[in-house]
Amino acid sequence: MARREKTDVSRRDVVKMAGATGLAGLGVAGSASAQEYPPIGNFPIQGNPTFGFTVPQSGPYSSEGQDELRAYRMAVEHLNNGGGWVDNWSDLSGNGVLDQQIEFVSGDTATDADTARQTARRMIQRDQAIMLSGGSSSAVAIAIQELCQREKVNYMCCLTHSNDTTGKSCVRYSFREMFNAYMSAQALVPPVTNEYGGDNNFYQLYADYTWGQTVQSSMSQFFGEAGWNEMNSVATPLGTKDFSSYLSQVPRDQTDVLFLDHYGLDGANSLSQAKEMGLDEDMEIVVPLYNRPMAQAAGGAIEDVFGTVAWDSQIDNPPSNQFTQAFNDRYDRIPSGPAQLAYAQTLQYAAAVQRAGTFYPPEVIKQLEGREYNNIGMGQELMRKCDHQAQRAVPVVKGLSESEQQQGQFFEIVNLTGADQLGYSCDEGPAGECELGPYE
Repeated sequence: MARREKTDVSRRDVVKMAGATGLAGLGVAGSASAQEYPPIGNFPIQGNPTFGFTVPQSGPYSSEGQDELRAYRMAVEHLNNGGGWVDNWSDLSGNGVLDQQIEFVSGDTATDADTARQTARRMIQRDQAIMLSGGSSSAVAIAIQELCQREKVNYMCCLTHSNDTTGKSCVRYSFREMFNAYMSAQALVPPVTNEYGGDNNFYQLYADYTWGQTVQSSMSQFFGEAGWNEMNSVATPLGTKDFSSYLSQVPRDQTDVLFLDHYGLDGANSLSQAKEMGLDEDMEIVVPLYNRPMAQAAGGAIEDVFGTVAWDSQIDNPPSNQFTQAFNDRYDRIPSGPAQLAYAQTLQYAAAVQRAGTFYPPEVIKQLEGREYNNIGMGQELMRKCDHQAQRAVPVVKGLSESEQQQGQFFEIVNLTGADQLGYSCDEGPAGECELGPYE
């Protein structure tokens, strides 16, 4: 990444130098609020506000990233010109945000934390992004939100499922709509134990980074509490293409249920290879988290496989149906859960700015903290103040056979587990390890 020469003067430097004498003549957006609040991060904004979208355009989660980027583009189009949810949200006008047209930049995270950090830093320093959003890897999301906390730039997580994101790695400047591994385990136990019984031996293969590690620990905790016996848990590297050596170690004569704690292309590969090796003839298989691109890549291998998803177009309510229609009209395809998260988080941030009347990051944060909402298709939700974790429903799904699969529909929703049946208090579970840090 190119670095600024020491003689260069950045926009941040100009704003700081102008702070003592006022901002007249600098072309700073929202000059009234800019004069009311001190410079911080990339505030005040010079020119049109820029959003930065960090998505995996390469690596094992690239299919999810492509759908996220489609949704981010559509969100900006709707914010600037109307359409989709913008037409129904009282906080949004369809004429930009605070009457400023939104611009955006995007960058590849390569499903790698170091690459993602470099991409995000470039967006903050070169492109002067006032907000970042993205994800698909929890390691990526955690790396970016730590950077955003230091740089005082708001970050709206997209797809990140690790307990750590809003647990021990939480920060004041980041918010997560997506539920976590802890909640997935809570949601999976009732339907899975009802289907397979309450006394099973289970074996786990898990992706060896923060996401897979917290999925493994959450499944161990909640299925253990339900009376199941964990035989072993084996770590696998992110980006593994051939899982046969790991799958061959699973004791077929003793294992009742195999958990494949993999996602994206990794998840499609491990599940497909498990079925090819005939493991499903000797045991049941659970994939704790999957989505439409992953299910599509796995094809018929997902048949009868339980899991959870962020969101699905089968959820029948006005916001879900409106988003599905808008996305399908724009791209001629059914949106995935990651796409819904990307769209929702962009609009949630924009609506918070509108309510605050300013892009000043601490005031935007305060508009998001403790916010109750029911406008993104997942029922009544709360963005909790103590850890910035949405308290929301979790869809539990079961894969359809290849003959039953249709365009954009690869699983049936067996249970939409309500927020009142999930979660944990602010001093328990992952939240008990969260210390958000300062506003300024």
